[in-house]
Amino acid sequence: MHSISVNNLNKDFRIYARPQDRLLELLLRQPRHRVFHVLQDISFDVMEGKSLGIIGDNGAGKSTLMKLLVGTLQPSSGTVNTKGQVAALLELGAGFHPEFSGRRNIYLNASLLGVPDDDIAALEEDIIEFSELRDFIDRPVKTYSSGMYVRLAFSIATMVRPDVLVIDEALAVGDIAFQRKCVQRMNEFRAQNKSMVFCSHSMYHVQELCDTAIWLEKGRIREMGKSEEIVARYEDYCNSRRSYTKAEEQAKALESESSAVKAEQAEKDKTPKDARIIHTVVRNTDGEIIDTVEPLQEVILELQAEILNDNSICYFGFALMKDLDEVISAYLGTDRPDVEHGPFRKGEIITVQLRLDAMALRVGNFHVLGGINDASGLLWYETKLSKEITVKTSKGLGVFVMKSEWKVDHN
Repeated sequence: MHSISVNNLNKDFRIYARPQDRLLELLLRQPRHRVFHVLQDISFDVMEGKSLGIIGDNGAGKSTLMKLLVGTLQPSSGTVNTKGQVAALLELGAGFHPEFSGRRNIYLNASLLGVPDDDIAALEEDIIEFSELRDFIDRPVKTYSSGMYVRLAFSIATMVRPDVLVIDEALAVGDIAFQRKCVQRMNEFRAQNKSMVFCSHSMYHVQELCDTAIWLEKGRIREMGKSEEIVARYEDYCNSRRSYTKAEEQAKALESESSAVKAEQAEKDKTPKDARIIHTVVRNTDGEIIDTVEPLQEVILELQAEILNDNSICYFGFALMKDLDEVISAYLGTDRPDVEHGPFRKGEIITVQLRLDAMALRVGNFHVLGGINDASGLLWYETKLSKEITVKTSKGLGVFVMKSEWKVDHN
């Protein structure tokens, strides 16, 4: 069953050179505008209990699409159908009256979502508690910072338990501690089999929170599929574009040098890295991709890479990073003679697997960082994080648990 169904959606805006052209067009019955196609032929479905990520460059049409999904904009053509109650976090402060206090805006905003007043009163304390704005809740929201706006809006939108939650970059202005609370709340939301559409420039959050993703480019869907695959391709696109821009800047700086030096430098600039990572995942011994493991469970770390140059020599490695604190808990690399390092051919897809006899982490969350480097170990071609892996809690103390065997002798 679909929570959201979008079919052949198009959205156009009329662009006028001068404000008075609107009036002249109305009076003279002659067009004095140009049509800007913001979205063209957009179609997708979101199943119940699934999450969709929307990614793309600025101006790709992401925010317009989100507004069409919640009904604050109407399409030029096509249809948007949603099932159940929809709550949205779009533009900062949307749905709030600046002169009202935070408490009064709880009732206003929740009423706009269709929640009866009696239900709002029952939820009021929970909303205030989650937002951590008790000291400011009776002050006008016009005195709130952007982060305080988001705290209150997110608390209301998620506390009323909608069937579909639509979020457009709202978490970007929140502090780190509150972002963590929001991510936890969104994971709880998903666990309740609710649907979510999440638009963000944070590829990590899109990969973590969304089952599928859509990459918008100039108002059209460029790619659509599993979130980790679409995010990987979008990141590769962004990285290659930055490399091209950097090369252009270097070329301009070389204009004053001799033609021979220019040619030599240009040749270096256009030489690509030897490999790129397609994905880093964790599998069980049956080959299934997993995001939850038991302490001391046998797992397989997998890195898949595309070779970009002929005769490439590549060394591979995996690091375990707990809670994304950038502290390496453990590292295992292929700098050993019994592992193949190439040379590989351009276009080859290399799958590297490392089997761990026992997952040593006892409790908590971690990520696997997959990396490719050259023979020196100093030049890293690329690194890529896996999705967050949760280790189920086991009895004991400490971060790690060791695979061991006890023996007690009696003399």
